[in-house]
Amino acid sequence: TAWMLTSTALVLFMTIPGLSLFYCGLVRSKNVLSVLMQCFALTSMMTLIWILWGYSLAFDQTGMEAGVVNLHSFVGGFDKALLHGVGIDSLTGTVPETVFVT
Repeated sequence: TAWMLTSTALVLFMTIPGLSLFYCGLVRSKNVLSVLMQCFALTSMMTLIWILWGYSLAFDQTGMEAGVVNLHSFVGGFDKALLHGVGIDSLTGTVPETVFVT
């Protein structure tokens, strides 16, 4: 669990500045600050969207049945939207479900 959180933080700290600097290299110097702010604002918005709705679409198992292929086999539902019902209890035996939210 600690390693999952550590590696998530390391990827986040590599990706945000890396993408920001890449996009800043594509614009004139007068627009660098604007591009930096856009990258950080989009990162913040995408984090909130993931927490509110994306996690539910990725990890909700409502409607999934063994041997049946339907939409719920690929995309979850909205039963866990706004993190409703997500708690300390484990998704697997060793990793708590809340680790995947971050």
